[in-house]
Amino acid sequence: MKVLIHHIYEFRKGLRSLVMHTLPVGKMAEATARLRRFGIDYHIHAAGTKTINVFFGAPECVTVVRLICGEKKLRDLTPEEDFVLGSMLGYDIRKQCERYLKKSAMDATSKPLMQKCA
Repeated sequence: MKVLIHHIYEFRKGLRSLVMHTLPVGKMAEATARLRRFGIDYHIHAAGTKTINVFFGAPECVTVVRLICGEKKLRDLTPEEDFVLGSMLGYDIRKQCERYLKKSAMDATSKPLMQKCA
């Protein structure tokens, strides 16, 4: 729970617009009570049989997470959805691009997906 508290601190200080925090299912009530106490919007997403991902942050960001993730497993997101989610979470953009290319069955040396704009 110490890491969750730190993530809440970072969100409240404006360091993050969106946070994904993974924790055991048994800690869900405590985590959501804390988020509600601070008036922070959140979305619970199953991560495994014993864990959950709690996405929380700015309401518009959490709404996008709800639209992208729905009931899908994160591993089932399209390359584009995965890219958007990782970018929203503040992951290194270059690594997100590499990940997108791999998930799209392409690498940086392959033929471009699109021709250059004229």
